[in-house]
Amino acid sequence: MRQRTTCAIVGGGPAGMFLGLVLARAGVAVTVLEKHADFLRDFRGDTVHVSTLNLLDELGLGERFAALPQQRSERGSLHLDQGSVQMADMTRLRGRHRYLAMVPQWDLLTLLAEVANAEPTFTLRRNAEVTELLWEGGRVAGIRFTDRDDGSTHELRAGLTVACDGRGSTVRAAAGLVPRSCATPMDVWWFRLPRHTGDPAVDVERMSPGQYMVMIDRGDYWQCAYLIRKGTDAPSREAGIEAFRRRLAIFVPWLADRAGELRSFDDVKLLDVRLERLRRWYTDGLLLIGDAAHAMSPVGGVGINLAVADAVAAGRILASTLRDSGRVPVPTLRRVQLRRSWPTAVMQAMQRQLHGLLREVLAAEPVDVAPAEFAVAAPTDSLPLPLRVMRRFPALQVVPAWLTGIGPLPEHAPPWARRATTPVLPGTR
Repeated sequence: MRQRTTCAIVGGGPAGMFLGLVLARAGVAVTVLEKHADFLRDFRGDTVHVSTLNLLDELGLGERFAALPQQRSERGSLHLDQGSVQMADMTRLRGRHRYLAMVPQWDLLTLLAEVANAEPTFTLRRNAEVTELLWEGGRVAGIRFTDRDDGSTHELRAGLTVACDGRGSTVRAAAGLVPRSCATPMDVWWFRLPRHTGDPAVDVERMSPGQYMVMIDRGDYWQCAYLIRKGTDAPSREAGIEAFRRRLAIFVPWLADRAGELRSFDDVKLLDVRLERLRRWYTDGLLLIGDAAHAMSPVGGVGINLAVADAVAAGRILASTLRDSGRVPVPTLRRVQLRRSWPTAVMQAMQRQLHGLLREVLAAEPVDVAPAEFAVAAPTDSLPLPLRVMRRFPALQVVPAWLTGIGPLPEHAPPWARRATTPVLPGTR
């Protein structure tokens, strides 16, 4: 079956849903294709940073987002064997939102879908797995997808196709685009453990020679990210889950009473960490944004927020052209990359620097050292120089807070997409 839309967005993640909403509010006919039946996936990035919270306010969604189940993080501390040191302080930022919000990604996406579905030009197709690009006269003219409900095949013709389908992008591969990759020193094991009364009331970053773990407070459980050296997943699993449970009990002693909740390595999911970026994010009729254009490391949790910023910038730049002519010339697509490539490069450079530090940590052999109590401050003379400076001058804690919470070139919703004021169509002011 052949169908037509003005803009086909492949992928119903944060980038795809934000872009779909912004374009629909400009009156552009937009179809988002999501290959799953719902948004329920474990261990997707759930950190919503200050820049995205500001965008939600501008889109008129702040109150509805605030009503979602969530935890808020104002400060970040690193727990060493010697004790703790505070590294980032969001309360030093300016503005209404001086915290990170930890919200299940499926709740955020469901909210965006509900709001976007109220726009007459928006369509969300679920269970629609994109398999091929359609080409016409050397340009991308749409996509071919399979309905996973009944196995039928469909064509969707579009003036512009936007790939928001992640770091394993099917669209990117179909277009023959290959990203440049940077070596990464680690992969991540994701798992969850129950949260008990009396546990720390903040997110926890734990570091010791040979080991690093981040624990995110999700209310009734901890979402845990345990770093392993790149390429060691298989041999580590061969050692057995009991060996890993013992290691956790030594590394974070207050988890010893619940480490047994990891019954097998089926409860531990591997994230293959990548750091990649395309040289060119577009070709005639096609634009790639978010992880499809630049896969981010999980360090700092900034990937979602960069993808959302890409989407909002793309919506602002493309909307009037799409609405008026139904197609976008290549120079206009290039403007999106020119706008978003340098903040992406800055954040990836920062991640590469942190990867260097993590490489040194993970290269060491783990030692069975009982850590100091969580509330005990690590002795200053035992800290690396950057942490000593951070402790000596607490005002500097705003720097990592700004880099992760806001970052370079935060984007703002275009006037016509806002709902706090009378809507204004693009090109009319």
